[in-house]
Amino acid sequence: MTMGKYNVNLATTKKEAAYRALVSPKLMGKLKARIVYLLFRKKKYKDKEYSAKRLAEDLGTNTRYVSAVVNVCFDMNYTSLVNKYRIEDAKAMLVDRRNRDLRMEDISDLCGFSNRQSFYAAFYKYTGVTPRQYKLDNAKY
Repeated sequence: MTMGKYNVNLATTKKEAAYRALVSPKLMGKLKARIVYLLFRKKKYKDKEYSAKRLAEDLGTNTRYVSAVVNVCFDMNYTSLVNKYRIEDAKAMLVDRRNRDLRMEDISDLCGFSNRQSFYAAFYKYTGVTPRQYKLDNAKY
């Protein structure tokens, strides 16, 4: 099922990739911890240029292992994982009165989105409303 305006596909299909079984549970746990550290503690998810390839390079592994770990441990793909955290940042920024003068493009940029359309599409996918509507419904000022 697709949600018209933002072209968000709500239908999900699970694909089993053979390479997921190649990552040992020990290595998977180690890579997961390092992914959490780099993406979230170091806030690499805010970097528009930080791709799964760059993450794999920083981890000293390959993108297939990164993909397997993200899929198994977080139950989503790399882009969805990164966007989930970007949207959490955006939600906090939208309701913070210190940011009331920021434009949507500013918030989108500060959260790591490369363009307004991808910001709106991801925001709608995770919240079911547009950023503007979220701001209006949740503003504390």
